[in-house]
Amino acid sequence: MAALELRGITKRFPGVLANDGISLTVPAGQVHALIGENGAGKSTLMSILYGLLRPDAGHILLDGAERTFASSQDAIRAGLGMVFQSFKLFEEHTVVENVVFGAEPRRGWLLDRRRARREVAGISRTFGFDLPLDALVRDLPVGVRQRVEIVKALYRRAEVLILDEPTAVLTPQEAEALFAVLRSLAASGRSVIFITHKLEEVMAVADRVTVLRDGRVVATHDVARTSPRKISAEMTGREVTFAERRAPRAPGRVVLEVSGLRAAAGDGTRLDGVSFQVRAGEIAGIAGVAGNGQDVLAAALAGHAAVTGGTVTLLGHDVTRAGNAARRAAGLGHIPEDRNRDGTAAQGDAIVNLAIGYHREPPLLRSGRLRSRELRAHAERLIGRFGVRIASPGTAVGTLSGGNAQKLVVARELGRPTDFLLAEQPTRGVDIGSIEAIHAELDAYRARGGAVLLISSELSEIRNLCDRVLVMFEGRLTADLRTDDVTDTGLGLLMTGLSADDHQGAPS
Repeated sequence: MAALELRGITKRFPGVLANDGISLTVPAGQVHALIGENGAGKSTLMSILYGLLRPDAGHILLDGAERTFASSQDAIRAGLGMVFQSFKLFEEHTVVENVVFGAEPRRGWLLDRRRARREVAGISRTFGFDLPLDALVRDLPVGVRQRVEIVKALYRRAEVLILDEPTAVLTPQEAEALFAVLRSLAASGRSVIFITHKLEEVMAVADRVTVLRDGRVVATHDVARTSPRKISAEMTGREVTFAERRAPRAPGRVVLEVSGLRAAAGDGTRLDGVSFQVRAGEIAGIAGVAGNGQDVLAAALAGHAAVTGGTVTLLGHDVTRAGNAARRAAGLGHIPEDRNRDGTAAQGDAIVNLAIGYHREPPLLRSGRLRSRELRAHAERLIGRFGVRIASPGTAVGTLSGGNAQKLVVARELGRPTDFLLAEQPTRGVDIGSIEAIHAELDAYRARGGAVLLISSELSEIRNLCDRVLVMFEGRLTADLRTDDVTDTGLGLLMTGLSADDHQGAPS
């Protein structure tokens, strides 16, 4: 008997048919991948399953019995757990408090803090997550918050576990460890629904895969009997091809020079004398396990963090003490890591969001006033160029799927003439077709003579795009290598603290 069955799930929003009669069966003891482009209906379907949305039509069955969930608490009590792409955590509470929230161990009427901490620590050790149990979530980098969400779901011992892009901030070794956990959960009789944009992950961990496109089920396959090429064509309705990384050419002038840079974040993460250059016509990639200084480096380069030592020079101008606006005026473009917190104004429409950074200059500004017709035309131009799926330029950005919000940020920053682009996780949560388009835009930016510093948790992205890869460990740059000279395995080892000399003897 199937552990989970969805029959004819339909959900409409104003102007959008998000789910169109979707039927899906997930047997007990299997990992079932759900894949599709941004806006295909994956998140809506899982929100219905988890009790966050009510379907307009259709049925949910668990172990053959029809269920109706009025809330996520109903779903949890029925044996479901979910790890969201957009984190559902309390910023002002500790890791332990977040993990046990809603299922707290108690001593009488009081929270049994000792037991809660012991149980969370046990799960953290068992599944290989190194969590600062007493830290406030507000002080944690994105990668660590992701791990808190995973442990939070594992704590509840759900019989059906839904994971939405859970490997986005993991190294290859960490991702493989997670896959081992998922296989173990399936072997114990649980059902796992694994939402991902990464075809290699589908092939590595899933037993079956369902492809969604435009709110409908296009196909369901046994993974052993399909291929990444077939799945990608079903997702997009066309053949998707990624251009091979072009041969490196001689880079041009130094655009960004960082010398002896020191800075610190509120969570204690530090930069310890970081020095490097990025030249015109090259993409340099930063690889590192989350929490090793990438966030601090990005904040220091963008003008959002106080520098305590060293210098930052952009196109020959010392901008070490300059703020973000001055750096943008000097030629900085910035795709921030967290699109919701730093990249968009959720209540604002696409017109406003796409004007940020352009609003002080013509043609959007004339005689000290913003021009509404130019603002709309500018938004329509970028929406069309980058394929942002949105009802109209006047639609609030907070209503967009995560991937479409990311495409909007990328459109804004790559649509602006700059000399240096700081790109943090530019394709996080973006579907394969959009990744192809964003990579092409980054490569075109480089070909025009732009300099790019790419900070990415996707080692395949670094290897496909970058001319050089810089490895960060504990706030220091520990390696600066040509991309052709390293493998994903080698990079993963360097990210855990091996020296470049050690890497030469590391297995590939």
